[in-house]
Amino acid sequence: MVFNWFHLALIVLLLAGVLFAIGALLVPFFLAPKARGGAMALPYECGMRPQGSAWGSFNINYYFYALIFLAFDVDVLYLFPAAVIYPKTVGWFPFAEIVIFLSVLGAAILYFYKKGVFTWPRKINV
Repeated sequence: MVFNWFHLALIVLLLAGVLFAIGALLVPFFLAPKARGGAMALPYECGMRPQGSAWGSFNINYYFYALIFLAFDVDVLYLFPAAVIYPKTVGWFPFAEIVIFLSVLGAAILYFYKKGVFTWPRKINV
């Protein structure tokens, strides 16, 4: 293999990326204010002093709904490039691909519905 300018550029850009990531972690460590305690330790809530504990516990159902939302949100993001390219395609194959993709999403929704994931409990204990 012959070493050329392209390989040098790749190595330089890789090193620059690593240094950029390390710098983003080290610079705040050295430049951040060092004050501890007092008002600095309080969570910021819309400019008002928080009341009660800042470490409230949430029901696990909130996290399940958040994960399901993220999963389907990411899946729907795959439909945007397909919608852009679809008018330029020829034949039934792209249509069949989109139908299969939507069928899998629909099957996942039905599976979650049968498992009772979408049913909200009557009483939420916090």
